[in-house]
Parts: sequence; C-alpha cells; structure tokens
Amino acid sequence: MPLRTPPLRDRHASRGAKFTEFGGWDMPVEFDSITTEHTAVREAAGLFDVSHMGEIIVSGPDATALTDRLVTNDVATLDAGEARYAAIADTDGVMHDDTVVYRLPADELDRATGDAPAYLFVPNAGHDEWAHARWCDHRDEWGLEATVENATDEWAMFALQGPAALDHLAARTAATPDLARFEMAGRRVAGVDCLVARTGYTGEDGAELLVPWADAETVWTALTGPATGDDPDVGVQPCGLGARDTLRIEAGFLLSGQDFDPADEPRNPYETGIGFAVDLEREFVGRDALAAVEAEGVDERFVGFRLVERGVPRHGYDITNTDGKVIGTVTSGTMSPTLDEPVGMGYVPVDYADPGTTVRVVIRGQQKKARVQPLPFLEE
Repeated sequence: MPLRTPPLRDRHASRGAKFTEFGGWDMPVEFDSITTEHTAVREAAGLFDVSHMGEIIVSGPDATALTDRLVTNDVATLDAGEARYAAIADTDGVMHDDTVVYRLPADELDRATGDAPAYLFVPNAGHDEWAHARWCDHRDEWGLEATVENATDEWAMFALQGPAALDHLAARTAATPDLARFEMAGRRVAGVDCLVARTGYTGEDGAELLVPWADAETVWTALTGPATGDDPDVGVQPCGLGARDTLRIEAGFLLSGQDFDPADEPRNPYETGIGFAVDLEREFVGRDALAAVEAEGVDERFVGFRLVERGVPRHGYDITNTDGKVIGTVTSGTMSPTLDEPVGMGYVPVDYADPGTTVRVVIRGQQKKARVQPLPFLEE
C-alpha cells in the first residue's frame, strides 16, 4: 500500500529533508540536523509539518453525547474554542489512542447548528480511519444523530513551537497570540483562513495551525520566510519528526503505538500517568474498568530515568533491578540534546517507581546504571 504524503512533500524534499515512514505517512524526519532543530525550538522557534495527524469533525444534535461517551475526559463542559486532552479507551480501559478534543468556535467551519456545538478531535498518525469508524459505529449502535467527517485529507497541520513562536506568528501574519493555552480560534494567516490553537507536543509554548490543504504552501512560506515587522530574525527553522521525538521525550509526553499500544503495550491511563485526563463522574466506554483501577491502584507505572553510565536507552531494551532481574522495558529513550544526558521512559513495578530508585538498562548485553526521576525531564 503506498504511503500517504503531506501536501508539501516535494517542497520539503527540495529543501533537503530526509524522510521516514511514520503511521503510514512519508514524513520529513530532519531538515538540517536533529540537534539543530531541537535547539531552535528550545531557544527560539521551529516549525513542524505534522499533517500526518488526523482530523475528525463531529457535528449535529448529538455530537456532544457521542464524543463525550467515547473519550475518557469531559468534553460536554467545553466552551466554544476550548480544548481538552483525553484518551480513547476500550471497555477494559485499555488505551487505543490519546487525543485533543476541540469544541469548534461557533463561526468556524459552519458545523455548529443552533445550540448544538461541533467538535474536532485529532487522532494520532494512521488512526484517522479507525477513529472515524469507531465514532460512526457507536453513533449507529446508540441511535444518535450526528455527522462524523474524516477531514484528514482536507487539512495540513503545522506546529510552530518555542519560546518565541507566538511572536513569530504575530510578526509574520495577521494572526495574534491572544489565545490562552488549550484554546482555538479562527485566524487569517498570510491571507488564508486557518484554525489556530495554542497547543503543542514539545514542552514549549506555541501554536498548532490547521490550514486548508490547497493553501499549505502559502502559510508554510509565510511562517518560514522573513519577518514582516520589526522582528530582525530571518525565517523560522523547519523541523522534522526526529526533533519532535527528542522534544516530546524531554517533556515526558506519550507516543501512541510505542509508549502504549492496545496490542503490543496495552496500558490504561493510570499506568501511563495521565489519570488527570479521566473523569469518572460521567458515563463513557471503559468507565467501569477504569473506576476499578482507580480504586485498586496499579501494579506498574510509567516513569522516567536517567542513565548514570555511558550508553543510550532505546525502545525495547530491558530494564532490570540491581540483582539483574528483568522488571520492565524501555518504551522511549534518547540522548537528550538539552541535558546532554541519556534519558528514557518505561514501565516498572510500583516498588521501583519512586524517584531516586536505582535500576539498570541492558544495552548491548551490559547492564547500565540508571536512576528513576519524575517527568518531565526539564523543569517547567
């Protein structure tokens, strides 16, 4: 099956980007170097093409009831333009995906009708068809009235991230950084009607932009080109998925399909450390199972750790105790460009989850000493 491609695939190639397959998409993994791009985001700003992320729009009289029953967090209380992080779980409470659900501003996309709000949620790469089918199947099963649209191929998605990101956005476009965190609004960016949200996946401030597919190049050029006001910088660093991965690891963020996966790494929100995204005061798929987990506690927890010996932890490496017994597996790991230290994440029994606990990571047959520490790795 051919890989799906973002609208600017050829432009990225002409810029010298290297590509990788991710979630069924052919995506840029780096433009210059992971370290260069990572540093740009931590110190100034960088722009990511994340058009591999899905967009599902839910509208109609029962859009709220349908969406609220299919995610772990409460979306019924969202005001127009607000967003909320949630998991999508099965009846056993096992996470199939995590997502951000936006209640669309009333005048955006013409989906809201009367008092019935409309929602947009973002499944992870390659999950859009599954999510669309799940919403449609439950709508029909529950006899609800809602329209569910898979709009993934209609929108490009860009993430402008970093401490200077909002200033860059204001300097280069008609958009203004007047959004609170986890808010969305319609903005004209380089003359193009876009949806701009103050969200991201790097641990830095910034914005994510939904751009009509046909206008992707116009907006990308505006964001990576010279500034229009008094901002002296020339352009914003384009960034690939490699830097996005090192940034999100430093921030302690989960990667769907790696840090949790219904087949290969079945986990519930309490094990993954996102119990804050579970609202048990309402009915939703998996609610009873998760209520039991919340009451009884978990056997394993998702933790961060730093190696104190030479080596880099990688996905799939064993985690052992000091006696050499395997107690877990590394789910994500890297050499942190910001800390210049090897860091990783994974699941260990609760007896080993306290910060400061010494564990070992097996790297090329050798047990390397590591210490458990709280997430995120970077101080906020």
